[in-house]
Amino acid sequence: MVYSRESNLPDIRFIVSCQHFDSIEGGARSFTVAMPKYTFGRGTLQEAGARAASHGMKTVAFFTDRHLADGPYVSTVKDSLAAEGIGLTVFSDIRIEPDDATVMEATRFLRSGRFDGVVSVGGGSVIDTAKAAMVYALYPSEFTDYFGPPVGAGLPVPGPLLPHLACPTTSGTGSECTSVSVIRLNSLNTKFVMGSPHLLPQEALVDPVVCETLPGMAVASTGFDLLCHAIECYTAKAYTQWPGVDNPLARTMLQGANPWSDMAARKALEIVGKYLERGVGDPQDREARDSLMFGASLAGMAFGNSGTHLPHAMSYGITHLMDDITTAGYEVPSPFIPHGISVVVNAPAIFRYLAGSAPERHAEAAGFLGAEHLDAVGDEVGELVSGRIVELMRAVDVPNGIRALGFDEKSVKSLAESSCRQTRAINNAPRVASREDMESIYLEALSYW
Repeated sequence: MVYSRESNLPDIRFIVSCQHFDSIEGGARSFTVAMPKYTFGRGTLQEAGARAASHGMKTVAFFTDRHLADGPYVSTVKDSLAAEGIGLTVFSDIRIEPDDATVMEATRFLRSGRFDGVVSVGGGSVIDTAKAAMVYALYPSEFTDYFGPPVGAGLPVPGPLLPHLACPTTSGTGSECTSVSVIRLNSLNTKFVMGSPHLLPQEALVDPVVCETLPGMAVASTGFDLLCHAIECYTAKAYTQWPGVDNPLARTMLQGANPWSDMAARKALEIVGKYLERGVGDPQDREARDSLMFGASLAGMAFGNSGTHLPHAMSYGITHLMDDITTAGYEVPSPFIPHGISVVVNAPAIFRYLAGSAPERHAEAAGFLGAEHLDAVGDEVGELVSGRIVELMRAVDVPNGIRALGFDEKSVKSLAESSCRQTRAINNAPRVASREDMESIYLEALSYW
């Protein structure tokens, strides 16, 4: 990394022209940044009414979940809306890790009212459900039509949705800042991504007070989702390596690493390296938990404008084939593995495999996470970044690889076969993994210590 002489900020001329973004014949020559109007700070949930009113909302569909519906954060937002004379109807029948059945029930809810806006208060499951339900309520279609191949028709969302004010209550998914919704398709028993610029909320209202009541395991899981969002963005294939598009409006926001996503991802990685262990271990550590909440949004802004790659692609094999497992701190029936855990258990093995394809990027990412001995070269870079992720996993006592989740050597072929369907994410990695490569990675991910 090169820094300017006038400050300790990276030299933007170097960032834009650095070798990672070298152009290729027919490759993209520009990148686009999209994000919602963003407000962060303690007490900002009390601003919900004024912000909703600024978008002309008079009757809102209020999305939350059953665990939050009667709690103080929902009450704060409801009171703020009422103070502006905004009516609301609540939908709280939301599945953690939402599926198509949940989305269609939410779609029927939206169609049953005369709503002119949406307010979501909850984690990524709540926000993603609100996004997807608006699509089907306004633009009915076969459910898979708006999902990309090989599972769907890849149709674009035809037009704008209702104005959406997203208020996250967890510090990891970053859904308040992205134009994607992750939904489990029950017929295939696995998750896939719907993406469209129209899914991006108009405003994100991020109040870190909500993190004070999160159980330690929830902070760990969402924190590793944040970590993987950031490191996947930073090490993703460059936007210049994707084919250019003739119609700029057809450009997907999952466009590969770019100078803007780099800036957000770097800061997010620094936050994880410094604050994850503290945030998990001490709910009274305001500095740590507030920082993780901000880091989650930064990582969301990064991956919402670049896309994730192999750790997220391979996590879907885990949640597809999981069996008879529960997770402490989550009141969810078996089988259930939190999303952040399903992503990070493969990450050390994945980055050991990927590092040689972009060693400088991976070494820098390890440094932002707080790794030592940054003079690593060659194969040592993979060990450097992998080792730092393992250090963080051990520090907060998350499962030691996929064996701890119920998988063994006999599982790897099925896991790889399932994950191969995540073609967009696989192709966003700096090195494209074959099914055989993924089998080897899953085998290495069985345990780390």
